[in-house]
Amino acid sequence: MLLRKPAGEWVETAEHLKGFGGFHGGLALGMLSSAMSAHVPGLQLQSITGRFGRIIDGGFGIESALVRSGRTSSTVSAKAESPKGVHLEATGVFSVPGEQRWPLVAPKPPQAPPPEDCEVFAIPKEFVPISQSMEIRPVGSARPYAGGPEPELVAWIRLLEDDEAPDAARFVFLMDALAPSYAAMLSELVFVPTVELTVRPGEGLATATSPWILLRASTLAATSGGWIDEQIDAWGLDGTHLGTAHQLRVVRKI
Repeated sequence: MLLRKPAGEWVETAEHLKGFGGFHGGLALGMLSSAMSAHVPGLQLQSITGRFGRIIDGGFGIESALVRSGRTSSTVSAKAESPKGVHLEATGVFSVPGEQRWPLVAPKPPQAPPPEDCEVFAIPKEFVPISQSMEIRPVGSARPYAGGPEPELVAWIRLLEDDEAPDAARFVFLMDALAPSYAAMLSELVFVPTVELTVRPGEGLATATSPWILLRASTLAATSGGWIDEQIDAWGLDGTHLGTAHQLRVVRKI
C-alpha cells in the first residue's frame, strides 16, 4: 500500500516499517520510484540511485519532478523530506519499452533448491521490525554475523502481504531486504547502513510471475575504514535474471 501512496501525502514512520535504526531505506527508495513513475506513464524504470543523508526517524513527505524528457529516455528526481531536512534524494532513468532485439547478456543464478526446500530464517522483530513483512529462506550455510569465510549471502525472499510478482517499486524495496553481505564475515554486531543504493531492473522483471526472488549479495571490496562496495543480483524461480543493485555501505559501531 505504501508503495502506491501518491506523492505529496505525509508518511508516518510506524514501528513495523523500520529496518535497522530507522524507516527502511529500500522501502523509502521504492516509494520514491513509485512517485517518479507518475511523471512518465508507460515508461520502464531502467535505473534509480538514492543517496541517504540521514536516518528517517519520523514522518516525511515525498516530492518529485520531471528533470528531462527525451525521445528514448527520461530523467526524474525525487526526495524524502521532513522538517529536519532532506533524508533521501534520488534520480531515476526511465525508458520507452524497447522494440529491437539485441543479444541478451545476464548473470547466471547460483545453484539453489526451491524455496520450499529451504528453512525460514526468522529475524527478531525488535532487531529489524520490517522483517516481519517478509519471508526469508537462506540458501547454504552463510548467515549474518556468523563469522563465516566469505562476505556473501544467498536467499529466497518474498513479501507476505500478497502473492503478486514484484513490479519495479517492489523490486527496489526487495533489493535492500537482505542483511549486508559483509556481515556474513563478522561475529560482532555492528551497524552497516546504506549511503548510496542503485537499483537497475532487468528485462526479466516485466514477465515475472512469482512473488519469490532469489538474491545473491556479495561484497566486492571493503576498506580498512569500513567502506563497503556491495553487489546484489536477483533471479526468478525459473532462473531469469530480474536485475542488479549496487550499494555503498559503511560500518559503524552500534
